[in-house]
Amino acid sequence: MSHAGRGPRMPFTQIHIRKGRTREQKQAIMDGLYTAMRETLAVPEDDRFMTITEYDPENFSFSYNYPNVNRTDDLILIQLTISNTRSRAQKLDFYRAVNRELTERLGCSPDDIFINVVGVLPENWSFGQGRAQNIE
Repeated sequence: MSHAGRGPRMPFTQIHIRKGRTREQKQAIMDGLYTAMRETLAVPEDDRFMTITEYDPENFSFSYNYPNVNRTDDLILIQLTISNTRSRAQKLDFYRAVNRELTERLGCSPDDIFINVVGVLPENWSFGQGRAQNIE
């Protein structure tokens, strides 16, 4: 699916959490992220590629207070890889939308939502078939 000649707007989402969340909680995280992406980043319907990796406590290290944020063991680390076609305003709107969605769906603290957006060139994507669909 292309958008105004800029190719697919697909994000690839990686979610990192400590072990112990329920199936319903993990689904709520993914659903909340997808809703936020659709609202703010112009992600098409069905454009959903997400993974969740769970860690034992000894393999999940983070600062509880850097920088002036009060995290708990319920921290959700989110890394979103997207084409570098999104504006600064879209990214800021995305952060707010994710915060809203996850605090509402999970009842988690806004301090436990850590987001990193990685913008890459369109030619850095292959959606299958040995092709770079964004530039072909």
